[in-house]
Parts: sequence; structure tokens; C-alpha cells
Amino acid sequence: MFELADTDRISDIQLSDIVLASQQIYSYAKKTPTIYSERLSHTLADGATVHLKLENLQQIGAFKVRGAAHAIQSLSDEERNKGVTTFSTGNHGLAVAYVAKQMGIRAVICISNDVPNSKVAAIARTGAEIERVGHSQDEAEALCRQLNEEQGLTIIQPFDHPHVIAGQGTIGLELLEDVPHLDTVVVPLSGGGLIAGIALVMKSCGRNIRVVGVSMESGAAMYESIRRGKPTLVNETATLADSLRGGIGLDNRYTFPIVQSLVDEIVLVPEVEIQRGMQFMLKEHGMVVEGAAATGVGAILNRQIRNFGKHAVVIISGKNVDEGVLQHLVQG
Repeated sequence: MFELADTDRISDIQLSDIVLASQQIYSYAKKTPTIYSERLSHTLADGATVHLKLENLQQIGAFKVRGAAHAIQSLSDEERNKGVTTFSTGNHGLAVAYVAKQMGIRAVICISNDVPNSKVAAIARTGAEIERVGHSQDEAEALCRQLNEEQGLTIIQPFDHPHVIAGQGTIGLELLEDVPHLDTVVVPLSGGGLIAGIALVMKSCGRNIRVVGVSMESGAAMYESIRRGKPTLVNETATLADSLRGGIGLDNRYTFPIVQSLVDEIVLVPEVEIQRGMQFMLKEHGMVVEGAAATGVGAILNRQIRNFGKHAVVIISGKNVDEGVLQHLVQG
């Protein structure tokens, strides 16, 4: 077992908020398995063990359902009656649409025209309304805010909100139970909701656990923001890790300071290594995972992570791969 320092506070989020989320979200999300990867462990050749946290096995195929569930559950009756909206590169929109459908709430999902068709189709199957605009998450966010002003829809933030961060942080609680000697967690990094929630748990459990963020080489908004010391705009470029695209918001209140203070290392993974990670998961574990989910595996295969430790977990964040990418992956 482990003890959380519930009195610790970073930003406006307490560890008790994550514990509360863990008591609420499992009607819509599930506790996913953490499995040992023998082949990935053997690539390290130093006796280290690597486990995989399989968030690709969530109902929607991605971890985002945790934060969406906690955020929507926290709404007032009046807010639920008016409905919700969000902006997304795909998986968060799907998560909001899924939870809203289960709760009988109207949902309008704002996405750019660059979101893969497979994710658009998955959102459509929930019955949510879809609004497509422009070619960036920033443009989708602008439309989302317009809907909030004109129709009174509540915005469910994709990452920079305490309830969302707390929901994603429930993964950290599960990891402490699943891997008792855990000393390193490797987490896909985009807007930072996932890594912020996990880092809050890891840095408050009384153990020396390193938190490593992994992202793509081009257009990694959080990396550039940390490097420059403030939230920064980046150009979105095509990448296998499409779920990691998008900015962190120039008015970022929560994830930037948490990542800045609690994340030990950020690694940028080349596209060829992201593809290699996807192929590894397919060949060695029989699992189709999206590029974002394969960044951690790719970083390990490419030996990019310093001071790796002896007992690591890699977060496999989702499986929602565009059909064209999947065909190329299988042929490759």
C-alpha cells in the first residue's frame, strides 16, 4: 500500500481530488490492466523491468474517458440540461461524446479538419453533434467558446482543468497498486492533463519516482513552452502521434506549472521511432495502438530516456488509429 500526502497542494489541485475522482469515474471508465513486457524489458539489457498500462482497453479506446467522466459528473443540473461542448484532436471529443450519451446530455464536439476520419466516425456513432473548422486545435477552441457564449453550453476542457487532471490522475493511483516497486513512469505528453495528474500522484506518495514525458519531434507545444519558460504557440505539423498535436493555451493555468515543477524529463521521439513503437506493440503484444501511445515504447527502443530505473511503466494511451495509417503499419 501507499500513503498520499493529502495536505500537499500544487496549483489548485489536491491529491484528495484525485482520490475523489477514483471514487466516481468507474461507471464510465474502467481500471485497466498493467502487464509485464518481456521483450521490451530485454531491450534494456540491464535487468530493468518494463510494464505497460493498457489504456487502449478503455471503452472508447483511450484514457481520455477518465477526465471527461469526472468533469461531466461535476456539473450542476442546470449545466447538464443546457449541454456540453469541447474542442479536441479526437480522443477527448470522443470521450466527452461517450460520457454525455451515457448521461443523456447534449454534446457538441468541435474539431479541426485535420482530425483523422476514424476518430470523426467514432464521435459520430455516439450521436453527438460535430462541428469541423480550420486546421488547428486553436481554431476548434475558438468555435467551442463561441458556442459557449451563444448557447450556454459548458466547455469540458481537454486538459487544463482540475476535474480533468484529477480524472486522468486516477491512472497514477492504479499504478502504485499494480507495480509496488515502481520508479519510472513514461507518459505521452500533449496538453499535459495526463502527465499532470500522474505526476501529482507520483510526487506525493513518499517515493522517488521519476516522471518522463514523451512527445513527437515537431510541434511539441508543452516541450517548447517549458523550454521558453511560458506557454507558447507552435505550428501543428503532420505526425503519426496525431493525438499529441495542438497547443497548451496561452492562458494555461494548471498543466504548464505542474509539468514545469514535477516532470523530470521530456523526450522528443522521431517519427521513425514512433512507427517502430507501433510495430513493436503489434508484433510483440498483438495490439494496434495509435502513434501517441507508441511514443514511450519508441523512446525506450531508441534508448532516449536517461536514468531509466529498474521498474518502469509506459502508459499506452490509446488505440484509435486511422485506417490508412494502420494499413501502412501492417505493410511495414
